[in-house]
Amino acid sequence: MAISLYDATVGTYRQILGATANVLEKGRAHCEANGISLDDVVQMQLIDDMLPFQFQVVSVAHHSLGALKGVEGGVFTPPSPAGEDYAALQDLVAQAREGLDAYTPDQVNGFEDKSLEFRLGSNAIPFQGGRFLLGFSLPNFYFHATTTYDMLRMKGTPIGKRDFMNLM
Repeated sequence: MAISLYDATVGTYRQILGATANVLEKGRAHCEANGISLDDVVQMQLIDDMLPFQFQVVSVAHHSLGALKGVEGGVFTPPSPAGEDYAALQDLVAQAREGLDAYTPDQVNGFEDKSLEFRLGSNAIPFQGGRFLLGFSLPNFYFHATTTYDMLRMKGTPIGKRDFMNLM
């Protein structure tokens, strides 16, 4: 069975962005019901040398819609940490979900051999679009979505694997 670049990326982005939206909403409801500050959640870290919850959620959007935009434009850079509040993070995920609608299968499948650079500071790493999306950005997307889930679970949000999978 052959799978297209579009199906492997956009299909996955839709599934996990939907899951992220759901766990963010369950996290908000749990925090509000239990007197947990959403501002504290936005700034929490799993460990001191790890970027905060806010960055994890921003990275979910950045490694989905942002990755497609990066391939399209020929340059991808890491997201900048910002001071968004919880509601803004939810909006960002919703915008990423909606933004995927702008990409057609033919367009994304055409990204496979498109050249781009991942720029990190003064370093520029060359990629082909397919390799970038499947080998770099998609693993990062899963990492940050999983970390978002884990951090909300750590705060006691009643979520489980079904919430992360977003299939049932």
